[in-house]
Amino acid sequence: MDTSPKPQLADDGRVLDAGRLSSDDRSLDRSRWGRLVATVIVTVAAVTPGLMAPALAAPVQHALGLSGTAFGAAVTCFFAFTAAGSPVARRVVPRLPVRAVLGAVGLLAAAVLAGLAVADRLWQLCLLLALAGFGNAFTQPVAARVIAADIAPGRHSFAGGLFGASLGAGPFLPGLLVTLVAAPYGWRPALWTAAGLALLALVAAALARPARPGADAPEAVPAERPGGTARPVAAAAPRTVGRVVAAWTAAAALATIGSNVGAAYFIQIGTASGFSAATAGTLQMLASVLGIAVRLASGGLADRAPHRIPWTVTAMMLTGSAGLAVIVAGTPAAFVAGALLAVAGGWGWTGLLLAATMRLLPGESARAGAAMQGGLFAGAAVGPLSFGALSAQFGVAATVGVAAAGPLLGALLLAAGIRALGRGAGGAASASAAGHAAGPASAEPAPAAIRADAPQGR
Repeated sequence: MDTSPKPQLADDGRVLDAGRLSSDDRSLDRSRWGRLVATVIVTVAAVTPGLMAPALAAPVQHALGLSGTAFGAAVTCFFAFTAAGSPVARRVVPRLPVRAVLGAVGLLAAAVLAGLAVADRLWQLCLLLALAGFGNAFTQPVAARVIAADIAPGRHSFAGGLFGASLGAGPFLPGLLVTLVAAPYGWRPALWTAAGLALLALVAAALARPARPGADAPEAVPAERPGGTARPVAAAAPRTVGRVVAAWTAAAALATIGSNVGAAYFIQIGTASGFSAATAGTLQMLASVLGIAVRLASGGLADRAPHRIPWTVTAMMLTGSAGLAVIVAGTPAAFVAGALLAVAGGWGWTGLLLAATMRLLPGESARAGAAMQGGLFAGAAVGPLSFGALSAQFGVAATVGVAAAGPLLGALLLAAGIRALGRGAGGAASASAAGHAAGPASAEPAPAAIRADAPQGR
């Protein structure tokens, strides 16, 4: 009988040499999900002000005497300040404990929702939503930091999908409150209820314990996981990587224009397609659940073939664009069918693109998170203002048709970045081979950035 020890497998399928790993090493190779779950809960609270406002657009505009353009400008403040705050968050997040960041973001979200419940002037809406947007800017960089510190590399795509599910869950609460509270009792009680629920984020923040001692300290650098660093393959030059990150950030911005219009104005688009506000709110809740399922499933599947993630994101953007185009028909059936496509594609790719960017920028999780956060919410900032202005001028259906161009252009730009990355990696591989042929003295080390469209060592 064979009594030799069985090989140990890491979370991503790598075979580990148990004889060379200490108990601490084995602990580091396991994923710890507690802080990431807490981050997801806080992120749901952080995005709620920006999604509650457009979900309550009709009653708020009527009560405060605001035009669609003016109200859209107020909502834009949330997304614009999230994008503008991302560079600040990129520098601040590594210097503060994770629990402190999450607690501050959750408290700010609850305070803003309470403030919105008593607001009666346009400037108050703009100020409160700008504050909420600035707080929301910290969520994605802190999520990237937690993923890098707590989650095994072979689970990064699923972890990105789990965090992305917080954006998918974002429309669920507004849809629920519109149906159960705003319809029978009014928009102000709905906002007070949301403020109370947002306080749960403080509990989650308090329970966000670090996976290992010292991991939550400012400037903490995650210990390298055994075998966790992917084997360097043909690596692109740092300048090429920088350009690709910029292209992917712009692609995220363009694609988010469409997905944000579909998410933030779901109820208005639904009512324009023939549904009541309560029915549209129910459909928004169901779409949110579908969005969560798509993000989790796509993240889990992407971990099996991480080199395909960028192309998967491209396909999902195209699907989202097709869904918005179907909604243009303006019928209830077209709205349901288009919403399913828009949710599956337009809302499903954010976590995957974060995971792909983290692979492209190994050891720079805060930079990766801030880049994607800036792109996502720069595009989201365009949606509310343009939707209010264009829908008033040309109607809801035509505006949704214009929004469908955003994900299409984003997919094309993302594909161009992938091609550029492949060409840069191929050139680096040729230079490296020539250097080795000439001898060790002339060979230069390959850049650290890892190509995102080629299989990694596993």
